[in-house]
Amino acid sequence: MADIEPLKPTNTGWLVADVVADTFAFGWARTETDPALLALLNDPQWQPYVVFPGQYAAPERVVLTVPAPEPNCSGTAKRPLFILFDATWAEARKMFRRSPYLDRLPVLSLQPERITQYELRNSGRDDHFCTSEVAAMCMNLAGEHVAEQTLYAYLVVFTHHYLRAKNQQPVAWGDAAHQRLREVSVPRCASTMTPSPK
Repeated sequence: MADIEPLKPTNTGWLVADVVADTFAFGWARTETDPALLALLNDPQWQPYVVFPGQYAAPERVVLTVPAPEPNCSGTAKRPLFILFDATWAEARKMFRRSPYLDRLPVLSLQPERITQYELRNSGRDDHFCTSEVAAMCMNLAGEHVAEQTLYAYLVVFTHHYLRAKNQQPVAWGDAAHQRLREVSVPRCASTMTPSPK
């Protein structure tokens, strides 16, 4: 997670942690790396993927799908570990370029079939997604469709609450967005990794 990103009221990284049980959070700094992050990347139970547009990586690193899990040395299948940069687009590019410990990992380049629904910050491009939308796409690739649908529904409700509070209006608790979230919500599930503050 970049710098003050977790302090921004429009941040959606924490939505991922609310939905996905195996979420790990780390602050990003150019000059130092959290030893716990490095240990996680080397843990044999995980197959890490850096989630970032493929045009920014060497072609041989780029993957478009998450293959079936490969067994690790203990004979159990490795679980996908999605590394998301929780930051503005400019900050995320910097984090991607200046994190040499990620250079050995495959880059998962998402191929979205939708445009962003994120309304709280505007990058000016429909193909720039917020953190929770990226996590939902990753959950889809991993076959975790309940988590995927919960993240999409949660973002709509989060946006509603934020905009209502900003405009000093009451929350419409019985609207279609809240009903949809109630329908798809289940206890925390699946696995991913988002960066967050120390």
